[in-house]
Amino acid sequence: MTKTLTTSAIAAALDGELIGDGALVIGRVAHPADIQSGSDLALAMDNNLLPLLAGTAARAAVVSADGATDSTVLEARIVVKRPRLAMAKLTNLFAEIVPIEPGIHPTAVIEPGAILGANVAVGAQVYIAASAVIGANSVLHPQVYIGPHVVVGKEALIYAGVKIGRRVQIGDRCIIHFNTSIGADGFSFVTPELGSVESAKSTGAVGAATNHELVRIASLGSVVIGDDVEIGANTSIDRGTIAATRIGNGTKIDNQVQIGHNVVVGDNCLICGRVGIAGSAVIGNRVVLGGAAGVADHVKIGDDAIAMAMSGVASNIPPKAIFGGFPARPRDQVVEQYYNLGRLKNVAKQIEALTARLDALESKDKSD
Repeated sequence: MTKTLTTSAIAAALDGELIGDGALVIGRVAHPADIQSGSDLALAMDNNLLPLLAGTAARAAVVSADGATDSTVLEARIVVKRPRLAMAKLTNLFAEIVPIEPGIHPTAVIEPGAILGANVAVGAQVYIAASAVIGANSVLHPQVYIGPHVVVGKEALIYAGVKIGRRVQIGDRCIIHFNTSIGADGFSFVTPELGSVESAKSTGAVGAATNHELVRIASLGSVVIGDDVEIGANTSIDRGTIAATRIGNGTKIDNQVQIGHNVVVGDNCLICGRVGIAGSAVIGNRVVLGGAAGVADHVKIGDDAIAMAMSGVASNIPPKAIFGGFPARPRDQVVEQYYNLGRLKNVAKQIEALTARLDALESKDKSD
């Protein structure tokens, strides 16, 4: 059944100011260019979109505070001060949640000793190992694997295909998207003699080092994930070698992210798609790692720092710094380098012209 809300209820949920009719019934949120009926709520928080409303069936729109007095005729306006925050609240109001039937699906396997809280929903072909604990009101979509001694907090939402390894701890209200792996063993090996990587780090050359045998280092640690964490699809978070890999409260992780063993990520971080964080790196609170950034092992990134997209972070970053490039360095240096690269063509032409003049002068001197 389609969800409907009145314009007054939407305005209250957005902390916005309602101008006009509060009884209009809204069943859909739409771009001004995609209005299909009078029950659509137009998103016109960018003032450049307001002219698109002319001639449409739109009766109501969400607008920014500086667009509230536009002459476009609407029966209702919801005026918001911070459009992007209003967008977040609005999309959650109309979000469609894939339903899971209450209770336990008959094809689910729940081993003896597993503990399920009140109102837990378990989808088809879910496996929950003995001694696992699932918090109240959590939802497990089909084909989720929950390993031994796993603890999942209350109101968790775990989508299809997620695999959670032994002794992993997941906080309250976490969302984990399709096919994510949490708690696989870390990528950790050692050679009986000095290996090529160790030699390269200490001397700058491989030398006589050889990797005739790679001895596996077992992962005895776990993964501890805080409250209100969201983890995107196809992301992998490896368990620690001895201590746990840790993800702080409120952190949001995008799709296809790799977080290695022993990594510590602080609270309220944003880790964008295809980021790779190598073992034992420490990421502070409120850090932003742009798409496809790579963080080397044992690197420390300070609180509130930003690593730009595709950065290669090979050394520590101080708090509140903006770094980019490869290897990553302060943003001002990166911008200067790109600017200088853009000048190289003209510099080359000037050098060619100067060389030609010198050649001409030398030829004249010889002829004299």
